Amino acid sequence: MPAPDTVVLLHGLWMTPLSWSEWSARGQERGFRVLTPAYPRMDHSIEDLRADPSLVAGLGIAEIADHYAEFIRNLDRPPIVMGHSLGGLLTQKMLDRGLGAAGVAIHPGQTRGVHGIPLNQLRSAWPVLRNPFNYRKGVPLTPEQFHFAFAGALSEDESRRAWETFQVPAPGRPVFQAALGNFAPRAATRVDFRKPDRAPLLMIAGGADRIVPASVVRENVRRYRTGIVEYREFPGRSHFTVGEPGWEAVLDTALDWAVAHAG
Repeated sequence: MPAPDTVVLLHGLWMTPLSWSEWSARGQERGFRVLTPAYPRMDHSIEDLRADPSLVAGLGIAEIADHYAEFIRNLDRPPIVMGHSLGGLLTQKMLDRGLGAAGVAIHPGQTRGVHGIPLNQLRSAWPVLRNPFNYRKGVPLTPEQFHFAFAGALSEDESRRAWETFQVPAPGRPVFQAALGNFAPRAATRVDFRKPDRAPLLMIAGGADRIVPASVVRENVRRYRTGIVEYREFPGRSHFTVGEPGWEAVLDTALDWAVAHAG
C-alpha cells in the first residue's frame, strides 16, 4: 500500500480551521495535501461566529463525527487523520469507524471509560458546565478563561493576541457530553477499545495542559486493548500546543510517526 499523501486536520472547540494555518503550510512543504474541514454549521467567518453564537448552538459530537466521516469517505485514499482537543476525540472515532490510514490525537478530549478528572480540567470546563442551559448554547471564553485553560504556557499578552485571532464560541453540548460520558452506555464519546482492525494511533499530551491533562491522555491510552496505540508527551506544552512556539516539533513527530505506521 502506498504511503498516504493526504492529511486531514480536525480542529477543537473554541477554534476554527484557522488554527491549523501554520500546520497546513508546513505539511504542504513536506509534500502532503492538507485538508482542514470545519465542523458542520461552522463554515462562517470568525467575525460572524463571534457575533452570533447561536450558529453553533446545539451542535453535538455525533453530528460532527458523521460530518467528518462523510468527508473522509469521499477522499480517493485513506488519509492520515490528525485532530486536536475535541478533534483528537473525533480522530479516535474516525479510526473506530474504520477510516484513516493512521491517526494522531493531540491533547485529545477523553473517551468514555476514562475516569481520572483532575481539578484543573474541571476548572477549565467550568465556563460551560456551570450553567445547564449552556448545553444548547454557543459559549465563548473570556481572555482570562482562555489564558488559564488554553494558553497557560504563553504570557498574558501573547495569550490575548491568540484569543483575539482564533477564539470563537464553542457549542456547549460536546463539553457536557464529555463530562457525562461515563454515565451513558451509548455515550457520544464511546469508542471500541477492542476493535481488531483499527488503524495505528498515536496520542500526544502536553505537560502543562489544563483542559486535557497528560494524566487523562495516559489513561485513555491504557484503555486500548488491541492494535498499535502509542503515547508521546511534550513537557511544558499547554492546550494551545498547535499555536505556541515549538509547534513544529509536535507536527513533525506526528507526521513521521503516522507515515512510519500507516497501513
